[in-house]
Amino acid sequence: MRVAMLSSISWRTPPRHYGPWELVTSLLTEALVARGVDVTLFATLDSQTRGRLDGVIPAGYSETPDADAKVCEILHIAHLFERAGDFDIIHNQADFVPLAFSRLVDTPMVTTIHGMSSERIVPVYKRYEDRVAYVAISDADRHPGLRYAATIHHGIRLEDFPFDPAGSDDLLFFGRIHPDKGAADAVRAAQVTGRRLVMAGIVQDEAYYAREVAPHLDGDHIRHIGAVGGAVRGETLGRARCLLHLIGFDEPFGLSVIEAMACGTPVIAYARGSMPELIEHGVTGYLVKSFDEAIAAVERVHELDRAACRAAVARRFGVDRMAEQYIALYRNLLANPPDRPVAAPGDALNF
Repeated sequence: MRVAMLSSISWRTPPRHYGPWELVTSLLTEALVARGVDVTLFATLDSQTRGRLDGVIPAGYSETPDADAKVCEILHIAHLFERAGDFDIIHNQADFVPLAFSRLVDTPMVTTIHGMSSERIVPVYKRYEDRVAYVAISDADRHPGLRYAATIHHGIRLEDFPFDPAGSDDLLFFGRIHPDKGAADAVRAAQVTGRRLVMAGIVQDEAYYAREVAPHLDGDHIRHIGAVGGAVRGETLGRARCLLHLIGFDEPFGLSVIEAMACGTPVIAYARGSMPELIEHGVTGYLVKSFDEAIAAVERVHELDRAACRAAVARRFGVDRMAEQYIALYRNLLANPPDRPVAAPGDALNF
């Protein structure tokens, strides 16, 4: 089976620190290669893989100050589709633009939908749902107006996240500093409980950071260590009393949630989006409905078994399980390929 894996090119694949789409793409690519699948990874040219690497963009546009994201993306996507005939399956991990190429080639196509950035892009997905097999990353993130081939949860390599049986008394916020991720509520939780808070992640909303986070940073009680990757990522996730995931949106998945649990760190999260699919309430963390409930959960999180957190991730969110589910989808698609219908002249989209 020859698979063309189309990565996002905002960051390197795998990313040096931040880059969840690129991280998942890398994890799946390497797991497929380990199973003997012939994978060509279309990514930035500084990417790393045990498969074949192909591409035309030197480095991620988020890491290249003068890069034009749209120009980079269209050159990147077109490069793959110009080689479409060399592959049995195209696996798109790069959002909605590649869908527009799907009827121009005969190769079947899978698209992992990493969340809808806006309801305005749904018409594109709708227009090509008869041609492309869509994968949701959680049942909660399935759009009611679209047809899906499967829900496949992300998987991680447990060996990348060492188990910490003790943790510490410190709280942890791990993610983009943005209103969606609940950084301000994490700061408030540290202040109310009197516990230290470590904050790790890129600043995505500068105004929010300046208003809600920066004034409270003192280098001790509340500190921001920036984005972390590699071994430091696992150490940071494991060295915590709990991960505070007090999100302000319906999160499609949440890699840091399963990564923290893999290290033995329970998660306290608002019960929104995919959180009830990831967290076993009272076992691997607490699902809460309010800030006051979150504070109460912080005080009793020591009752949870950190070993049970890791065991749950090993059972449900390993990279092997993710790879096997995608291979099964590829095989089904090859056995039952979609037609390549052409939209009738004058077909109108509703925006």
